[in-house]
Amino acid sequence: MSDFTADDGTIQVLLERLNTLRLPRALAMKKRVDAGELLQESDIEFLTRALEDARNAGTLIHRHPEFKELAEQVSELYAHITRVGLENQRKQGA
Repeated sequence: MSDFTADDGTIQVLLERLNTLRLPRALAMKKRVDAGELLQESDIEFLTRALEDARNAGTLIHRHPEFKELAEQVSELYAHITRVGLENQRKQGA
């Protein structure tokens, strides 16, 4: 009998999505906003979806606290992008 659970499959998919899609895009966005650029509409849509997924993963993280630090780091990255993007928008008067 396998020790593989539904949580294991979900975690595997979420980590793969983070590594191949979410993290590269978020790091590219961070680089742009840190350089003073504005967030684009597609960036805002991406962040909205990512934060919704993060909220939905809360129960999973509660059951697997070994992923809590990673989730907090990713959340802080999204918060940084949002905060700096908003500052850039205010500075440019957009």
